[in-house]
Amino acid sequence: MHITQLNRECLLHLFSFLDKDSRKNLARTCPQLQDVFEDPTLWPLLHFRSLIELKKDNFLLSPALKNLSICWYSSRVQVCSIEDWLKSAFQRSICSRHESLVNDFLSQVCDRCPNLASVTLSGCGHVTDDCLARLLRCCPRLRALRLENCARVTNRTLAAVAAHGRALQTLHVDFCRNVSAAGLRRLRAACPRLALRAEHSAAMIPDQLPSVPATALRKLLPR
Repeated sequence: MHITQLNRECLLHLFSFLDKDSRKNLARTCPQLQDVFEDPTLWPLLHFRSLIELKKDNFLLSPALKNLSICWYSSRVQVCSIEDWLKSAFQRSICSRHESLVNDFLSQVCDRCPNLASVTLSGCGHVTDDCLARLLRCCPRLRALRLENCARVTNRTLAAVAAHGRALQTLHVDFCRNVSAAGLRRLRAACPRLALRAEHSAAMIPDQLPSVPATALRKLLPR
């Protein structure tokens, strides 16, 4: 019996056991399997282990997506987490290669995945408050938002949660150094039922330029 003789339900079940690359490779073999690959019901969950995976064409974004995670565990995460004014020219060149990848990808998610229920972002040093605020507005069914080591997340994201996260039940902002204790207190007061966790965030030193004269500062900045 050839694989193409299986009915749609069996093919979808078979595809569900494969990773993204294997699904794409199998879909290339014939139009029937490509059609199965493009079935939105095959893609309720997406997990990415590196930012480069976001540029591939081995997955589908659709209203069926419910759970999304982008967890980047790489030495480059440490570079991206350095304050911008402290980065050397070489470090800035590394960051420029993927600086907008997560924000651009999440913009597509906002347009195509209104039923998203859970998002996890770890090591996404360039994701911005504006991007997360849009995600909260465009995905009204979002119940869990877990952020870890996202250096550009600030109290503005907390304010966006209070304003737009009506369905949100769980919020983690772990190791997000630009989230303050005052911002967390305001959010807890505004959303007392929200399960809020901020491991080490408020205790970390936030980004800020040093209080030195401009001439001295220029000598400190990398060329």
